[in-house]
Order: sequence, then structure tokens, then C-alpha cells
Amino acid sequence: MTETTGRVQLVRDGTLARLGPAGDIDGVGGTAPDGLFAHDARHLSRWQLRVAGAAPVTLRPAEEDPAGASSVSVLTPPGTREAPPAYTVFRDQSVTGGILTERLTFVSNLPEPVTAELELTADADFADLFELRADRRTYERRGAEYSSQPVHGGVRFDHRRDDWHARTVVECAPAPDSVRETPDGGTARTLGWRLALEPHGRAELRLIVHARPHAPVPPVPRKPARTRQAPGPGASDLDRAFDQGMTDLDLLTVHAAGVDGEDLAVPAAGSPWFLTLFGRDSLLTSHFLLPYAPGTAAATLSALAATQGQTYDAFRGEQPGRIVHEVRKGELAHFRQIPYGRYYGTVDATPLFLVLLHAHHETTGDRTLAARLEQHARRAVDWMLTDGGLEERGYLVYTPDPGGLLNQNWKDSPGSICFADGTVAEGPLAVSEVQGYAYDALLRTARLARDVWDDEDYARRLDDLAAGLRERFLRDFWMPEAGFPALALDGEGRQADALGSDAGHLLWSGILDEERARATGRRLLEPDFFSGWAVRTLASGQAPYHPLSYHCGSAWPHDNALIALGLARYGLGDEVRALVDGLAAAAARCGYRLPEVFAGYGRADAPAPVPYPHSCSPQAWAAATPAALRTALGQV
Repeated sequence: MTETTGRVQLVRDGTLARLGPAGDIDGVGGTAPDGLFAHDARHLSRWQLRVAGAAPVTLRPAEEDPAGASSVSVLTPPGTREAPPAYTVFRDQSVTGGILTERLTFVSNLPEPVTAELELTADADFADLFELRADRRTYERRGAEYSSQPVHGGVRFDHRRDDWHARTVVECAPAPDSVRETPDGGTARTLGWRLALEPHGRAELRLIVHARPHAPVPPVPRKPARTRQAPGPGASDLDRAFDQGMTDLDLLTVHAAGVDGEDLAVPAAGSPWFLTLFGRDSLLTSHFLLPYAPGTAAATLSALAATQGQTYDAFRGEQPGRIVHEVRKGELAHFRQIPYGRYYGTVDATPLFLVLLHAHHETTGDRTLAARLEQHARRAVDWMLTDGGLEERGYLVYTPDPGGLLNQNWKDSPGSICFADGTVAEGPLAVSEVQGYAYDALLRTARLARDVWDDEDYARRLDDLAAGLRERFLRDFWMPEAGFPALALDGEGRQADALGSDAGHLLWSGILDEERARATGRRLLEPDFFSGWAVRTLASGQAPYHPLSYHCGSAWPHDNALIALGLARYGLGDEVRALVDGLAAAAARCGYRLPEVFAGYGRADAPAPVPYPHSCSPQAWAAATPAALRTALGQV
């Protein structure tokens, strides 16, 4: 993906390369860092090409092939009209699991022999991804050692700290004529070549960079590559977005271990920040794909069962039966400087795990997975009833985690759970959409108990719990004057009365009765909510609304996918079609790749959706959104 920063992003098999327009890496940080990344570490922080003693001129900047993780840029040495460049450089770069491959082809433009002189400066700072993010502080690395040394045909970079050892190896063919230290010191090395070109001839230099994290990275188990067929001239915008989304999901697939240690391919949440298994994101992505790729759900469920909470660990929010929020394998996680090695700070992944487990059985008719994960499902229900708060408080609740996530639902940024006047709700918080997930999870698990586990007593108990939750919810969350559900209940049981898109999730889960559901669905398509592209996370006109906020006025494709499925559930066909038309038009103006989130400005404000500055793209549940929209259309 070519970004507004001018950088191109290549991603595949959990490996990410962010490159400048000429294919270089300069080692920047902040909101758009560049580099080669694997397992949350930057394995290349400099990768700078010089030809004929100078930075090359970019004739054609790097541009990603939308069907794969590769790009090509076209470069030359500096020249003038009277003395044009003696040769041209075609720079072809691609990534796969743990590897950046680069092929430099030098083509002579002259009728006599010429020598191409080039240098490549490389370095690896092994910065943790959490250090590079603009909103993160610098972390102490006491005892860390960094080194580099020439090896046969290239150079090697090493980073050691106690039992931690990460490495980057650069292999070159042909081998460099020289490898020298840079004047600025440090571990950077400059590799030099002199390549002889025959008259109008060519020469090739091949570079392979191996990112070798501390823990070996197993290959992603893959079926034969999906053939990407360009949609024909009659294809709709939704068809094209679906095709691009399936391609992006293939690029975002990463390795995970299953509940019995098996190797699995699961959807990572998104690039650049979230190339790892995420509970909520991977579950909803898998749910959207159920009618088209049910094996994704099976893999995700097994991987999450393998990481299900076993004990109490307050630092990372682990509790028995709780489904993990995210899994990290970087240095800071290894040394517990951040809680995200296995972080459990999510209130919704556990009920969503149960929802997907039954939905997979319902869609495929296969009892095997539901039987295999019976005990994991029962432990997930136990968590909802105990530590989740259902028995004590009547709802699934969370307490903000000052060392991790203050909000633990999908709107997990600070301030996103609020009152209409902008006051931030204080916990323990019961957010509305999570109660819908819990209701659906109880009903669906009851069906598994009857149909697969042969436990009628347990099924009746769960049905009774679901009925009680629904009764309480309709009493406590519904706002009669607004004709709309509250965003949340705060720690004192007060309704956080901001009008939010979360209400659409309640249609998806079925916790609302027919009358309230249809009124809520129609309300979401009114102009203060619906921008013409999508439903905003917060209706405009309220004090906390901001079209460029992360969760208080922006528009999220996956959020809208759940809303569309909910509208379809209650037969609101006109609303489904309006929503699908808006999102399909948005996709068409984004190269058919829906971003994680875009700004909440209306369709009349600009000819295309206004980008959100820090949006991930590609991003898994956004890539799966066209699949969900197809499903919703098919239900009305």
C-alpha cells in the first residue's frame, strides 16, 4: 500500500517492510516508522542505496502490487538533459516470512561499456515496535549489546540482552567488493560494488535479508495460493472490494499454535501495528468469513483456546477462562516491560469466542471442533459468570487498566465511553454491545450443550441466564426519551447517554426486541449518524463528537459490517442497501481496500472518504467487511 507519507508497505506472513519512494529505509519512528519488521522488532533500520556516489533520482516511486507483497521502483544516477544517466536501475522488492528479497537490475543506456558504482548502507537497531510508536515512551535496555560484522557474501547484525538474541543477516550475490564501517560509527555498514555493463547490457544484484527473531518463526501453513481473478467489466464495487479484501487477508495471515500444538494460519489484526493474533479482531474477522472460508474460524478458535487464561496475573489481566486480547513476541514483552506478551485486557473476546464456536458448528454442520473445545467453552462461560461480573453485577463489566487499556471493549481508546455532554464514564463499566455478545454467547452455548455435548441441564441453565440478562438490559439500558440504548452503564449504574454506533451490534446479537431493534436500526441511518459513506461511531451534534477522533466520530468498516448484519436480522432491507452502497462507494475511492477507519466527514464534504491519519491498512476486519456485507445483502 502506498501511503500519504510516500512510503510503500509490504506485508506477508507476519513480516512487514515499510519503504520510502526509492525503496530505502531511513530509520524513522513516530506514527509512520519505516524498516523491516518481524515479531515486533525492527530488523532493518537503514537500507540506503547510492549510485555513482549520490542518492539516486526516482523516475518511478515504489508502488505495491495490489495482488501481493512486492513493489518496483525505477531509479537512475543524477544526470542532465545534455548528459543523461548512463544506466537505469530497476529495484524490485518483496517480503515473505522473515525475509526481504531485493533484485537490482542495472540496464546500460550507452553504446559503450560502463561501470555501475553503487553503495548500500545497512543497519539494524532492533527497536521494539512499542518504542517506535509516537504515544509510547523509551524503555530501558540494561545490558543490551549490539554488533555487526562482515560475513561471507554480506554482513550480519546481532542484538543480545541476557537470554535474548535477535539477528539480521544480509546475503548478497555477487558478494560486495567492499564492506566498511560508516563515518558516524555504530553498527551500520556500507557495502560497495562495481558492476561492469556491456554496451546496452545489463547486470543483476540480488540481496536477501533474513530477519531472525529470538524465537524461531515457524512457516505459515498454507493451502495452494488463491488465484486472484480481476473482476470483469460488469463487477460491482462490492465485488471488487470483496476480491481485494480476500487478497489482503491472505497477506495478513500469520502463524499460531493450536490447542494441541498444531501449526495454524490465522488472521493477524492489521498492519503496521498489529501483525499478531488478536482475540476480538481475529474472532470477528473469522465470523465475517464463515460462509466463504470456515477454516479460518476453526484455526482462530483453536489458537485462542491454546492461549486461554489459566491463572491470575494482574500485570497482564489474565484470569482463568478469559480469552486473550493480544499476543506479542517482542523483546519488551519477553522481559515483561510491557504486559502485552499475552494480554487479557478485553471484556468481549470471551463471549465472541463462544459465539463463533457455535456459529462455526451451525454453518458447517461439523460437530468435531465444538466437541474438542467443550471444556474451553465451559471455562469461558465460567469466566463470564465470575470474574466477568455476570453473577455479581448482572452484566459483563471491566475496570480500566492504567497499565494497559483503559477501555476494554472495541472502542478501547481513552474517553470513548462517555456521556452526551462529553463527561467520561468511570468504571467498573458495562458497555452495551458486550451485553449483547454475552446474551448471544449464552444462547448459542446452550444449543451446543443440547446438540453436541448432550447436557440438557446445562443448556437450561444458560437459557435462563440469557433470559435474565435480556430482561435486565431492556430495563437498564433503554433510554425512552431518546428511543435508543445507552452506550454503557457507569460504575454507579448511570446511563452513559451518548448515542453510539455500538447500538447496531445489539441488532446483530438479537438482545433487543423487535420494536426497539427496528427503531434503533432506522435511527442509525439518520444523517447525524450516517455520513453517506458509513455510520459514525458517535452521532454528530453531541459534545464529544469529533470526526477525526479514533472512536468518537470516525467511521469503522467492521463496525458497519456488524450493523449491516444486524439490520438484515430484523428485515431492514432499505437500510442494509443504503449502508452497503455507501461502504462500496467508499471502497471504490480507496482502491477497493477499505482502511481500518476513516474520518467522520459527510459524503457531501469531499469526493472520497477523508483518511484517518493513523489508520491501519490493510487491516483484517476491514478486509473482511465486504464478505459480511455480501452476507447481509443475501439475507434481505
